[in-house]
Amino acid sequence: MASMTTAAGRSLSHGRIDKRQAILAAAFTVFARRGYEQAGVQEVAEEAGVAKPTVYNHMSDKETLFRETLIETAESVAAENLAIIDRLRQPVEDLPAVLEDVAYRLLRTCCGERSRALRWLTYAQVARFPDLIEAVQSRTTSRIRDAFADRIAWLTMSGQLRPCDPTLAAEQLLALITGPLEGRGRLGTRKVTTAELRTVSDAAVVTFLRAYEADRA
Repeated sequence: MASMTTAAGRSLSHGRIDKRQAILAAAFTVFARRGYEQAGVQEVAEEAGVAKPTVYNHMSDKETLFRETLIETAESVAAENLAIIDRLRQPVEDLPAVLEDVAYRLLRTCCGERSRALRWLTYAQVARFPDLIEAVQSRTTSRIRDAFADRIAWLTMSGQLRPCDPTLAAEQLLALITGPLEGRGRLGTRKVTTAELRTVSDAAVVTFLRAYEADRA
């Protein structure tokens, strides 16, 4: 009887977590489509396939729903980017080629609809939710920078990069990769072509390696 009760409790717990995830995913879709002001909790409930009171059972109000939605999305976007950078954990024989591939994949993710919507929603509501900038960036930009810094430190110890401050080098590499996007994408209003992404990622790696690659002589 005790085991059956425990199993039932676990099932209810998982069901609650799954429902919460469905609500957050639906909320992001609605907020991205309508913006914060125009989005309604009823529309989120319909998108998630739940009753409106169920949304309020998980999130006390619309502001909490918005905040939790952006944080959850930031975590998801970060995980996708960290998986790309993780390729540098493998032995790197052709460093320029691997870095170019990593940079290109990061740009593809950065230009994806979810990442663009996350940035737009965060910046658009900065006056109402000023703390969300730090909350989102600490889960995306900062974690990606730290992951790059860890890999740069490893590449330095392996002799492929010259001795440097890995965090500063990671910041500079990220700036080279993502910096041109605002201009080329016109702050997210224009789709950047694949050819442009390749040009930006390749140029970023060339510039970075000219500054940091170890002297093979």
